[in-house]
Amino acid sequence: MGGFRELPREVRILTIVAFTVAVGFGIQSPAIPVFAGEFGVGSAAIGAVVSAFAFMRLATGLPGGRLVNRFGERGVLAAGMALLAATSILAGLSSNYPQLLIFRGACGVGSALYTVSAMNLLLRVTPESHRGRATGYFQGGYYLGTVTGPVLGGGLLGISPRLPFFVYGVAVAIAGTIATVALARAALVNSPATPAASAEDPLSVFGALRQQSYRAALTTNFSLGWAVFGVRVSVLPLFLLAVITTNVTWVGVGLALGAILQAVALPLAGRSADLWGRRPSLVAGLSLVLGSLILVITWQTLPGYLTAFALMGLGTAFCTTGGAATVGDVARGRGGTVVAGYQMTADLGMTVGPLVAGQLAASFSYETAFAATAAVVLCALVMAVAMPSR
Repeated sequence: MGGFRELPREVRILTIVAFTVAVGFGIQSPAIPVFAGEFGVGSAAIGAVVSAFAFMRLATGLPGGRLVNRFGERGVLAAGMALLAATSILAGLSSNYPQLLIFRGACGVGSALYTVSAMNLLLRVTPESHRGRATGYFQGGYYLGTVTGPVLGGGLLGISPRLPFFVYGVAVAIAGTIATVALARAALVNSPATPAASAEDPLSVFGALRQQSYRAALTTNFSLGWAVFGVRVSVLPLFLLAVITTNVTWVGVGLALGAILQAVALPLAGRSADLWGRRPSLVAGLSLVLGSLILVITWQTLPGYLTAFALMGLGTAFCTTGGAATVGDVARGRGGTVVAGYQMTADLGMTVGPLVAGQLAASFSYETAFAATAAVVLCALVMAVAMPSR
């Protein structure tokens, strides 16, 4: 925790909250298909429960950013976490499939409000010289939670498939209450790094799009959504089973390896974004992700598969810290919709990527699917190279 001493206290609070939210999300993950299946629905309907959360996050991201501009981060964060807590408990109390579907969609709305407000606050209160480090710790807390959550969720699932929803709801309610009180000072004062900018009119997404740095951050996040948060967890595991033909256990090993390396590398990646600049971080991260996809195509063995996951995890750490810091530099504490637009691109990539790559794999080959994914990452790399050096 020593690295937090050089950062505003709000960063530590938001990191703890991010860890709590991520642990709860991970606790729920193994319970969702089991609980939905108890209502006698098929795999498509079970998948719709997962998609409802992602779709509502995507649909409410920009409105959430407008609410941040109008009412401030603290109020929107409190509302988002309250909605997350309430709808999680209600989902656990569902007596039929439509209720579960509706409440999971409402959870997505709460998640969008929480995510946009938390990231906007983090970027506003942190000086430009430390934004990479701040986002590194914040995202590190989140990814550590995503690794821890499923382990706890498996144990709770053995007791009851409803229990993970209740535990998540209570944990988020407690964390939200503590955060709302602890972040009161942040709602009343502007960051010493951006006192004048915070008093200006909010920056619109269209205004931000005039800047090459913001466009590079958007394309980077979209490519990560497509390749890392989408294809990595959907098509790549199928490739392991169908082409490399190894034990299903290695699917989990690969995902865990990438997630652990990503979480470990985030603080270092954040410091690099501050010391060496945003562009080098994005270029390095995207190069690693691109290299991982090329490796999958050219080295179709289990060691190649695991090495690709390791490179992808490291590359994602550099991309997410560099991208978020870039958005903070562009918004300068006055762009709730700017932050929301950035986060929505990852959701969009995560929605579109698995569908396109999955169809290409089914119609042509896995190599074609990965080549198309690599092309998306390459486009983001070109945009990052073209951004101003800083």
